[in-house]
Amino acid sequence: MSCESGTAPAPAARDAAVAPILDTPDAMDIHSYAKPLEARVTNIDLDLAVDFNAKQVGGTATLDIQAKPGAKEIILDDKGLEIEAITDEAGQPLPYKVGANDENLGAPLAIQMGDKRKVVIRYKSAPDAGALQWLTPEQTAGKKHPFLLSQGQSIENRSWIPTQDSPGIRQSWKAKIKVPAPLTAVMSAPRIGEPVSEGDTRTFTFAMEHPVAPYLIAIAVGDLAFRDLGPRTGVWAEPVTVEKAAAELADTEKMVDAAEDLYGPYKWGRYDMLVLPPSFPFGGMENPTLTFLTPTFIAGDKSLVSLVAHELAHSWSGNLATNATWADFWLNEGMTTYAERRIIEKVYGPKVAAQQVALGLDAMNKAIEDNGGITGADTRLHIDLKGRHPDSGLTDIAYEKGAAFLRTIETIVGREKFDEWLKGWFSRHEFQPVTTSIFLADIRENLIKGDQSLEQRLMLDQWVNQSGIPSNIAKADPQAFAEVDAAVESFESGTLPSANWAKWTTDERLRFLNKIDPDQPAERLAALDNAFNLSRAGNNELRFAFLTLAVANRFAPAVPALEEFLTMQGRRKFVRPLITALAEDAQWGRPIAVRVYAKARPGYHPVTTRDLDKLDLL
Repeated sequence: MSCESGTAPAPAARDAAVAPILDTPDAMDIHSYAKPLEARVTNIDLDLAVDFNAKQVGGTATLDIQAKPGAKEIILDDKGLEIEAITDEAGQPLPYKVGANDENLGAPLAIQMGDKRKVVIRYKSAPDAGALQWLTPEQTAGKKHPFLLSQGQSIENRSWIPTQDSPGIRQSWKAKIKVPAPLTAVMSAPRIGEPVSEGDTRTFTFAMEHPVAPYLIAIAVGDLAFRDLGPRTGVWAEPVTVEKAAAELADTEKMVDAAEDLYGPYKWGRYDMLVLPPSFPFGGMENPTLTFLTPTFIAGDKSLVSLVAHELAHSWSGNLATNATWADFWLNEGMTTYAERRIIEKVYGPKVAAQQVALGLDAMNKAIEDNGGITGADTRLHIDLKGRHPDSGLTDIAYEKGAAFLRTIETIVGREKFDEWLKGWFSRHEFQPVTTSIFLADIRENLIKGDQSLEQRLMLDQWVNQSGIPSNIAKADPQAFAEVDAAVESFESGTLPSANWAKWTTDERLRFLNKIDPDQPAERLAALDNAFNLSRAGNNELRFAFLTLAVANRFAPAVPALEEFLTMQGRRKFVRPLITALAEDAQWGRPIAVRVYAKARPGYHPVTTRDLDKLDLL
């Protein structure tokens, strides 16, 4: 491996194994038009050129097909693709039809393949493809070159890759990507060899030998530099950002070692990261071999690197064993949030982990309140997404209730036994789709082992299929934030935590801001901001927590900082609740939301604007 270039040697021959397709009713993906039990994609070979002027990627996608005997048709997912031709491997045209379009799902692409098992699609993505964001030089950190980034989860990759866009249909893939010189392309797969320069273009080649869920195919193109972090870890970022990013991520190799101790060998070769421009809509995205990260986690003190532990943990929970449908999203995110905190405990100690567990339970309780209370249907782990976009299930229920469920099992059965089971879970289901019913069957067979008393104490079915929180939940450590919670009580009596603030960690400061009464007078908010400069804090989590209080209390002095925050980054976690809260305040907030959104929207990813556009602010 040439760590200086971030490339990998040519991989061994492609794995012979093809991931199974589950045939149980709960594994049928309602968010895909594919019929994989009839015909499914096993491999994608992309040969694409990136056109920044047209805001399109285009070329060919060659699909390897596995079909039952006699199958003559394969159905793909298509969201706005501009299809030029579909042929067999020899170039003979194949009849095809694009069906009716659905606002959320796109359209079915039905190809009459006959007895052919290789299909070649010549196409371009649409300029407004939902997975792709095209940034002008002015929207990047370096201000010199344009930038392209993708975000495929949950069902956006169908807007730039013609395939069966379902997490239950795992596919291996290759890609040859031509970009304008001097830009660099990176993808969620090892790079093969060095880029080939020809005229004013550079061509990069990638190969993912393992079958992965198609939402994990990712691309970025821009002015990028690479820095080593360890023997198998490194970071890509724009040159003006890369040194700060590398310093913040210095503990990554320790995290990989800790994760392997807990969950078994890391199966993906390298673990590199890409720090993107601030428009990236999520904190991170666990694209295999190349986690995508928002720059908003860079605080200068490693205080927000639990984000990295989370995305790394996905290398086991989510990327190895993947939810077959989005109704079981908790199998990805709940397991990952649990594993993240175990990694944090190994690297940074039990106190930090205990505090993050407590913050997680706070977030879980708020999510329950926001999703209909303890009887709300969406507070179940296995949820019903019929008629809805799968992103409506992207809440802290999946993350934090899922993590609380696993921590409760650990508490009841003991950490040693639970660790053994969880490591076995990843090994037994690696590179395969899974469902909640598979999870329940596995834990009953390999952990409960017929112990009816243990079965009753675990309350498995209540956790996954019922609303609210079962009574056996493992509580947070009451001492985790004892000092902070005392300061909250004092603050309500008018005393600022001036003596404690400087020594508090970020998690302790967040606990304070999230625990004080959300209804605060202007003079109290002004005192907080004057004392701790919260409205312009360099730590974006703290800044967001304070600005949330400011909006809720119509705190006018914070509006300039609020406007700056909403236009300097596009992380959906920060942007959506703030703009939504402003928009719902007809007299004070909505005029601010209208002004800010018109200015900020061009810098937001389509994943972020999809929901915010419904607020009718433009």
